[in-house]
Amino acid sequence: MHIPDGFIPLWQCVIYYIVVIIVGYFAVKWAKENLDERKIPLLAVLAAGIFAIQAMNIPIPWGTSGHMVGAAIVAILLGSPFAGFLVLAIVLIIQGIAFGDGGLTTLGVNIFNMGIVGGFVGYYGFKGLKPLISKIPAVFVAAFLSLFISAILCVVELYFAGTFPLATGFYFMGLYHFVIGIVGEGLISTIVFIAINKIRPDLISSGAI
Repeated sequence: MHIPDGFIPLWQCVIYYIVVIIVGYFAVKWAKENLDERKIPLLAVLAAGIFAIQAMNIPIPWGTSGHMVGAAIVAILLGSPFAGFLVLAIVLIIQGIAFGDGGLTTLGVNIFNMGIVGGFVGYYGFKGLKPLISKIPAVFVAAFLSLFISAILCVVELYFAGTFPLATGFYFMGLYHFVIGIVGEGLISTIVFIAINKIRPDLISSGAI
């Protein structure tokens, strides 16, 4: 889902950067008020895990890639979409600068898709679904939706940028990320949630228990 340099016009890249900076301001403010010595190690471990799983890219026709994201499980465990945003922003900045994974001009749109959309859809999807289907299925569905919606939005962005055919993009990005969302994002997020809930439930946000 990493969009390379040259796939988005610069004027559009600026818009995404502005949105990311605004959300980043509130995310930093949230971190200062809510992160403590118990939650920071969990955030670091999750960031390392997400960095590793995103290294497993599946090439998708028309120039992008399919992979897990991880913003949803971070947001759910730490009780805020801003947590998912912060972790994905850090991961994507390191990937873009140190490893050339995703472009630097398109860093804003990549953070927007995976950090903002992934984090907010995952967190509020979980909150909305939890009273209806219980917390474990809610984690699975919310994580799946966070990935799938981010992928579909990526197609729309590339279409408006003039670099991605809409119908073909929906087919390939939708199909690949539907499968990745079920067997990867949804399943792994659920396993992580169950494991942490069993071993260290004190680290999980009270709203997710």
